[in-house]
Amino acid sequence: QARLVESGGGLAQAGGSLTLSCAASGLSLNSRSMGWFRQAPGKERESVGVISYSGGSTIYTESVKGRFTISRDNAKNTVFLQMNSLKPEDTGVYSCAASYLSEWPPTTYAYVGLGTQVTVSS
Repeated sequence: QARLVESGGGLAQAGGSLTLSCAASGLSLNSRSMGWFRQAPGKERESVGVISYSGGSTIYTESVKGRFTISRDNAKNTVFLQMNSLKPEDTGVYSCAASYLSEWPPTTYAYVGLGTQVTVSS
């Protein structure tokens, strides 16, 4: 059964860093663009950023530009979200998603993980 599993969430202080991982099983991420999303309590889910299937292109939402970096290791079937200079407003459940094959930029997603909680204290 294909699934995505996020890890690396936790509690961080404002100004700190966390690195999230998204590991795939039962499917190959090699030809799929990947996205990271977050959902804060009481708010709608928002896109944090996306990375192309080669890793050569990334797009970030304005609020995380310069602070977050998405990368991938296709050999390990894993995608990462490096988060620096964290702010309390970055708090939320972060989930990853895999696009349909060879779609860039992704508009819909074939698989979505359950997410990992990130809490940033002030």
